[in-house]
Amino acid sequence: MKANSAKLIVFHPSLHKQGSGTGITASPRIWFLVFLSFFTFAFALTFFTAKETLPSSKTSSVTSAVNSPLPAAVFDALLHYASVNSSTVSSRMSPVELNTIADVLRRCKKPCNFLVFGLTHETLLWHSLNHNGRTVFVDESAYLVSKLEEKHPGIEAYDVQFTTKVSELHDLLDYTKDQLKGECRPVQNLLFSDCKLGINDLPNHIYDVAWDVILIDGPRGFSSSAPGRMTAIYTAGVLARSKKGSVSKTHVFVHEIDREVERICSEEFLCGENLVETKELLGHFIVDKMEANRFEFCSNFDPSSSPSKSSSSSSV
Repeated sequence: MKANSAKLIVFHPSLHKQGSGTGITASPRIWFLVFLSFFTFAFALTFFTAKETLPSSKTSSVTSAVNSPLPAAVFDALLHYASVNSSTVSSRMSPVELNTIADVLRRCKKPCNFLVFGLTHETLLWHSLNHNGRTVFVDESAYLVSKLEEKHPGIEAYDVQFTTKVSELHDLLDYTKDQLKGECRPVQNLLFSDCKLGINDLPNHIYDVAWDVILIDGPRGFSSSAPGRMTAIYTAGVLARSKKGSVSKTHVFVHEIDREVERICSEEFLCGENLVETKELLGHFIVDKMEANRFEFCSNFDPSSSPSKSSSSSSV
């Protein structure tokens, strides 16, 4: 009798089939998922980074604008004229007169040296229009000069004690003519002059400046006891003729030239041949520097032969 023997059959999975079956189909899916996840992450990172960068740039631009304010002179001028009722201000200049002076300041080929006689409604305007240049104010009132410098420390202003009177006009003119070769000559350093019409008590450095533009809108001249502008006009004539530097011409403006003192003194010390235009109450002269051995302010000039004084093409 044969004995029955049981056989145990064990099936081993083929390593070859394992590698070529299940492994092959799963691997691409995994790599696809990995690639998709990476792409999604990269896209999201780029999107949020760009989103954060845009407002940052805009904020930087706005911050830069805020940190670049108007120049102080311009800021003060805008605030002043926005808060003052111009209709209540007397003796202010007309738009035509203002534009005439502003045009000359605009044409300066270099920063202008601008000397102004008188503190007026337009003081901050002149300082602002000549922002890149040097503007100096001269006035008869120590109080007004002090208040101006206290409120606007960046403005350069000086007070002068005028000893003349409008009623003395003709006596002062006769005296000056007698002193043309002496103390009142047209070319000199006024700092060392004793001429009655010369201003000699300003700070020393003021006399060394080559002034490009001079405006005479002070001191007071509306009454016989007022100081008048004889001294200011004479001083402007001497400063222009004694000018140093490469630019030989000086623009001199006289406001309210219709009045006797302003008209006569302009004819004597700025001269009719130098008048280039008259705009309403503003006379515009261009005065050239003169050799030191000359002792006459004006040449023999006939006003009747003067050309029309309606415009000027000269530049500073």
